[in-house]
Amino acid sequence: MLPDSSVSRVLIYRLGSLGDTTVALPGFHLIERSFPNAQRILLTNFPVHAKAPASAAVLGASGLVHGYMRYSAGTRNPLELMRLAFEIRRFRPQVLIYLMPVRSAKQVQRDLTFFRVGCGIRRVVGASAASESKRRIDPVTGRFQSESHRLAELLLPLGDADPDDLRNWDLRLTPAEHARAAAALGPLGNKPMIACGPGTKMQAKDWGVENWRTLLESLQSRYPTHGLVLIGAAEDRSEAVEAASSWRGPQVNLCGELTPRETAAVLARALLFLGPDSGPMHLAAAVGTPAVIAFSARGLPGVWFPVGTRHQVVYHQTSCYGCNLETCIEQQRRCLLSITPQEMFTACERALGTHTPGIETPLHLSSSNSTQEH
Repeated sequence: MLPDSSVSRVLIYRLGSLGDTTVALPGFHLIERSFPNAQRILLTNFPVHAKAPASAAVLGASGLVHGYMRYSAGTRNPLELMRLAFEIRRFRPQVLIYLMPVRSAKQVQRDLTFFRVGCGIRRVVGASAASESKRRIDPVTGRFQSESHRLAELLLPLGDADPDDLRNWDLRLTPAEHARAAAALGPLGNKPMIACGPGTKMQAKDWGVENWRTLLESLQSRYPTHGLVLIGAAEDRSEAVEAASSWRGPQVNLCGELTPRETAAVLARALLFLGPDSGPMHLAAAVGTPAVIAFSARGLPGVWFPVGTRHQVVYHQTSCYGCNLETCIEQQRRCLLSITPQEMFTACERALGTHTPGIETPLHLSSSNSTQEH
C-alpha cells in the first residue's frame, strides 16, 4: 500500500508496558510509513508496577507516536468509558489501528462497537484479523509464531512490517540518550562488556540469584578482560549486587539509574545480554545485541522469544508448559529451575562465537556458590 498523505489523525490501540511496546516497534514504523502526515496518538494503559514502564518511556522522542491517551485496562466503569469516548471523539481519528493481543471474537466485537458506535471511527485496520488470529507452529522448530510477526499480520492491509529486518526495530535513540549511557558506563570505558539484568517482577520467571551468581563467576573466569554492567529497576539492585558478588573484574550497577531508552543505549554497547524473559531482553534485540535467556515455559515456545537469529534461548518444554502462571507453587518452577548454569554458560559461548562444538567448557565453581536452586 502506498503512503496515504490525506490522513491527518490516527489512533493506535496497544496495551502493555516495556516488552509489549518494544515487540510492536515494526508495527509502529509501518504505521508511520503508511500515514506520514498524520498525528499518531497511542491509546494505552499506564503502568501499575514499578518494573513495568509505560509505553511513553519506550517510544520517547522517536516520533513514531506524537501523544498518548490513557485507558484503564479491563474497566467497565461507564463514566470512565464515556470520558474516553469523549476524548477520542474530540481527537476525531480517521483511522484506528488495532494492535491488541490475541482476543476472542466477542472481545474484538465489543471493542469495535465502542470505537465505531461510541467514538465514531469508521476505518479500522487489524481488528478483523485479530479475531481470527491463531498462532501457527513452525513444523521444523516447533516454535509458535512470535508476537511481532502476529502483529505484522494484523497490519498487512498497510504493507509489510517485516519484523525480521532490524531497521524496523529502530528506537531512534537521541544523542543525549547515547551520551547518558556513555557517562553511566564510565569505569568500563571501551572494555568489551557483558550486560546482565537478572531481576523480574514475576516469580514464575525468576531463575534464582544463585544460578546467576554461578553463571557470572564462570563467565568472568572465561572472559577475564570483560566488564559487567547490571541493569534493571531500582527494586532489582540488591538482587543484581548479590548475583555479581563473585565477579572480580570491573562492573557497574545501573539498576534504577536509567530510563528504558538510556538502558537500550547501554545494551547497544554490550557484546551480550543475559537475563530472564523480560522487557530488557526485547530492548537488547531491538538494538541488535545477542541475548542469552533463561526462559520460563509459562508461555508457548517462540511467542515471546527475542526476534533475530543471534540469540540463545534456553527453554525446557516441560509437560506443564503454557500454564501462563505468574506464580508457580505446585510445580516449583521446574521448567525454569531445570535449566543449569552450565547450559547457560555454553549458550553464552555460542552467542559470543567462542564455543567449540563437541567440547563443553566446565563451569568454574567456588565452594561458596556451588549450591544451585533445583
